[in-house]
Amino acid sequence: MSEIRNTNGGTPQMKAVAIVCGALAFAAGSVMSSGFGGYAPDAFANPITPLPFAPAGYAFSIWGVIFIALILNAFYGLIKRDTNAEWDATRWPLFVTQVIGAAWIGIAQVSPMIATVLIWVMLAGALLALRSAMKTRDVWWLQVPLGLLAGWLTAACWVATTTTLVGSFAAISPVVGSWIGLVGALVTALALLRALPQPALGAAVVWALIGVIVTDLSGPMAFLVATILGTAVVAIMTLATLRRA
Repeated sequence: MSEIRNTNGGTPQMKAVAIVCGALAFAAGSVMSSGFGGYAPDAFANPITPLPFAPAGYAFSIWGVIFIALILNAFYGLIKRDTNAEWDATRWPLFVTQVIGAAWIGIAQVSPMIATVLIWVMLAGALLALRSAMKTRDVWWLQVPLGLLAGWLTAACWVATTTTLVGSFAAISPVVGSWIGLVGALVTALALLRALPQPALGAAVVWALIGVIVTDLSGPMAFLVATILGTAVVAIMTLATLRRA
């Protein structure tokens, strides 16, 4: 493991502390809020109805796993990897994601449009952090927490975008919007798994897609079949990355 020399007054340690604070704030932002069950239907120009491309409520329980993983990652990084250069490279992008995430539910309740833009910024931060994490050998302490975060945000970005499109443009029906979201999520997930072959990323996407399948068990058959097939493709690619890990 490489370490940062000439730390300029302890900047790496300060960033490690910032990540601890960010992880705790991220989790607290969810715990202290009333929870998030999706954008309010009347928050858009065109009131939205439940969309086919939306995970069942139970799927959001993955946030509990993500928060615990990020908190463990933060404290391990502070105690064991505070001056490690490879860990340090992940910290500012991850911190940006955490800070936005801490306030995201409150923002989403006020302005879904802004929240949709910000969740893409969160994903960008998570991916930049994961890209740096992939250069380390700390799989469980670093790569897995960031992979879970990036994978779930990949699905969440497209759910948020789909909802915003349907709510903002009358010409886009819930079904058409859901097809856009499904295709976008699958293409994004497969591209990311190719560029960043971390199984946790794929596992989080598969978890989200299974939640969509549960939602659509009594929904449009064509969309249900497409979601099942798409989930299978992501799962197969995830298993392929697992064998290479």
